[in-house]
Amino acid sequence: MRRASWLCPTELDRSRVVEANARVRTIRRAGSFGVAAALVVSAPWIGWWTLGLFAASTLNFANVERRMGTSRRPERVSAGGVLVTMLLLSIGIALSGGPRSPMLPWLVLPAGMTAARFRPQVLSAGVALTVLLILAVTFGTHPAWTMKDPVPVIAVLALLVGVVAIVRALEAAELHHRGEAILDQLTGLLNRHALLPRFNEISQQASLTGQPVCLILVDLDRFKEVNDRHGHDTGDAVLQDVAYQMRKELRSFELIYRLGGEEFLVLLPGVALPAGEALAKRLRLAIQDARPAGIPVTVSLGVSAALGAQLEYDSLFRAADSALYEAKHAGRNRVIAAPVVVQPADAQAPHPMPVGVFARAAG
Repeated sequence: MRRASWLCPTELDRSRVVEANARVRTIRRAGSFGVAAALVVSAPWIGWWTLGLFAASTLNFANVERRMGTSRRPERVSAGGVLVTMLLLSIGIALSGGPRSPMLPWLVLPAGMTAARFRPQVLSAGVALTVLLILAVTFGTHPAWTMKDPVPVIAVLALLVGVVAIVRALEAAELHHRGEAILDQLTGLLNRHALLPRFNEISQQASLTGQPVCLILVDLDRFKEVNDRHGHDTGDAVLQDVAYQMRKELRSFELIYRLGGEEFLVLLPGVALPAGEALAKRLRLAIQDARPAGIPVTVSLGVSAALGAQLEYDSLFRAADSALYEAKHAGRNRVIAAPVVVQPADAQAPHPMPVGVFARAAG
């Protein structure tokens, strides 16, 4: 079970870190090759010891790559890798001339990595730390040299601002397009396109830790009657209010998706079936008591859960769907929990989620 952190207070922030690491992998390798070539060529002048620092940096990146896919806190792994890179670069700069070191501009690179992965608050802290390190390896090691010729320090600080601004602008554009793709524009919730990638990550972690995962399917009762009687604008307002009420009941690591129409899915990593059923009951009561858009609205909910290696999306989804179907035909406005899913030995990997699975429930 993962709680919010300052580095990544939301699942969107955490997903961004994980995806950014995979996205820049090839670029990072190309950049590392360029740095290695530069160090080999420059070694007769600045010393062969710099290759030792580069080897340490390579091991650092390899460790980050190895742990990102399995860690319960990938944002900490990524941030730790950036901090180690800053430290190694600072040592190299301090030992190769401080303000006169040809490696001084390289200290800007970790700030660019931070801008590509983390939210603005973390980026601000990273930039502040980079400025402090620049001052430490220049004024702190050779204050007389730095005061005599401050131009290199000024140039590096200007480069820092420029690189961070450019990377941040590119990331903002990418996040906008990404948000258009994975966010439901009406409710602001994640949509079904964002579900399977996140589920696969959670299932991998659960298989390593043996933790349960719970899934809740939520369907508004007789929503077609709301649209027919009050109009689609009111229906949209109801969906927005229902989404808001459910988000209020969820913690930061508990994920909610709008599958389409009046159908929602709640994904609960680290939550067993009894706790998931209790949460589903709270969701039902919260929506009933809230009267979304001033209309008496109820929901039916199906709950399922699985453990560790038994966790597989299709089985978990089908179990919750069957429970929801039972709740609908038992009179609506109720919660039904399915038995804990037992994964067949020959089960295959999850495939794309069925669309329109609630068609038979008829509202």
